[in-house]
Amino acid sequence: MSPYVAVLLGGRSNEREVSLVTGLAVEKALIESGYRVKSIDVGENLLGLLNSLNPKPDVVFNALHGRYGEDGCIQGLLNYLDIRYTHSGVLASAMAFNKPVAKSIMAAAGIKVAEHHIVTYDELLDGNVMSRPYVLKPLNEGSSVGVLIVQENDSFKLKKGEWAFGDKVMVERFIPGRELTVTVMGDRPLAVTEVRTGRSFYDYDAKYIDGGSTHIIPADIPESIYKEALRVSLLAHESLECRGLSRVDIRYDGKNLYVLEINTQPGMTPTSLVPEQAAYLNISFNELVIWLVENATCDS
Repeated sequence: MSPYVAVLLGGRSNEREVSLVTGLAVEKALIESGYRVKSIDVGENLLGLLNSLNPKPDVVFNALHGRYGEDGCIQGLLNYLDIRYTHSGVLASAMAFNKPVAKSIMAAAGIKVAEHHIVTYDELLDGNVMSRPYVLKPLNEGSSVGVLIVQENDSFKLKKGEWAFGDKVMVERFIPGRELTVTVMGDRPLAVTEVRTGRSFYDYDAKYIDGGSTHIIPADIPESIYKEALRVSLLAHESLECRGLSRVDIRYDGKNLYVLEINTQPGMTPTSLVPEQAAYLNISFNELVIWLVENATCDS
């Protein structure tokens, strides 16, 4: 009998819609590849989720994005149930999802990261906490949700009630330059893509709206920089003890590479970077999904 895979999708984070698209694409690939598949839209009812995982699947494909699906929460539950699942485990997921923690670990490994400060929301309301330009980021969100760039000469001032992402804010030095990204598949960095967009940065809409960005693969950068981007991406993946797939986002200022963050549950939508890089190396979407399932494990 073919293996039974449960695909967890949807969820209740700000990235629910992206997760639904990812999950349905994964479901289709698994069915085409001969697996028995059940897709489960993960809501707030934990008992309902536990019932949906009975009978126990051979593997869970974790297609959730954002809070509860990408931050170690669902990974802990699956560990407790002793069910193998795709992507990173509890610790790696939690560390990577917390931007300041991830940056401190990567910096300790010798990776260049942008200077940042953690401030309270009230401190932010009082005025500039860093010389402009800088970037405001939630500590725990993905897909550029909540990210704001404060330019040198704009009139931006955050008003009370405009920040919906907790009492603490990461204020990060804005790195001018080019946006690069690298997929790591197990112990192999795949390729370097340059992302270009007409927007102020590679935000949520640029990532997921058709035509929101242009992907240049391979990135047209010096060979030495290309190889260094692959190296630091694998180092970031390994320093955080990630497994399965990750995607590392980098800023190149013409001289140095700065790792902005690492995504342990990268999107698998029609406009996503990971399947595109795999295809560049002649790895089909179905092959990518099967590899994730075959390499699934858990921490227990």
